[in-house]
Order: sequence, then structure tokens, then C-alpha cells
Amino acid sequence: MINGLHTMIYAKDAAKARAFFRDVLGIRAIDAGEGWLIFAMPPAEMGVHPAESVEDEAKQQIYLMCDDVHATVAQLTAKGVELSQPITDQGWGLMTSLKIPGGGEIALYEPRHPRAH
Repeated sequence: MINGLHTMIYAKDAAKARAFFRDVLGIRAIDAGEGWLIFAMPPAEMGVHPAESVEDEAKQQIYLMCDDVHATVAQLTAKGVELSQPITDQGWGLMTSLKIPGGGEIALYEPRHPRAH
């Protein structure tokens, strides 16, 4: 039976991105060998949404969740984290995106929907 969830983030500079998750976001990690970090993630949940196009069928998304997006953003920007979009009200939650040093971005949101925990 399913006993966990493993997600992947791809970055042009994986070492810089790993340092961001470990040192800036403070997510615990173990070294799986040769610098390959595996991060311990907080409790997770997954939603399945209807696809509106063929492109949507191949799309997967990763969101980090927090209890107070404004406080979390203030803490992270004090550490030098850059936002790639302002905080917006999506109805289901307050959302923004963080720039990942070394490549890409990741969404951060404060959910307003029931949590599956």
C-alpha cells in the first residue's frame, strides 16, 4: 500500500537550490550520498483537479503550506528570499511564489479549505 510521497524539483544549480531548502527554509535533510539531499517534508495532502486542456493533463504542481502567509513571507524576505509574485487571494487560500536560487520557483499558500490531516 502507499506509505509516502516523494516529490522532485529540478534546478539548473541543484546545489544552490538544495542549500535554499536546507539553510533558508530550514527543512531537515539527510545526505543520500555524494551530496544528494533528501528532505523530510511536513505532512502532505494531494488534490486531483479536472484538466481543462491536454497541457493540463501533464501538469503537476507543488505548493508549500503555512498557517500565516504574511508572517511567513516577512520571515523569509528578512532572510533574503525573493517573491516571484505578490500575495493574492485565490478564494481557496492566500498564495504567492518564492524564487528558488539555482532555478525556478515554488508556490507558498495559506489554505482556507478543509485540511486532510
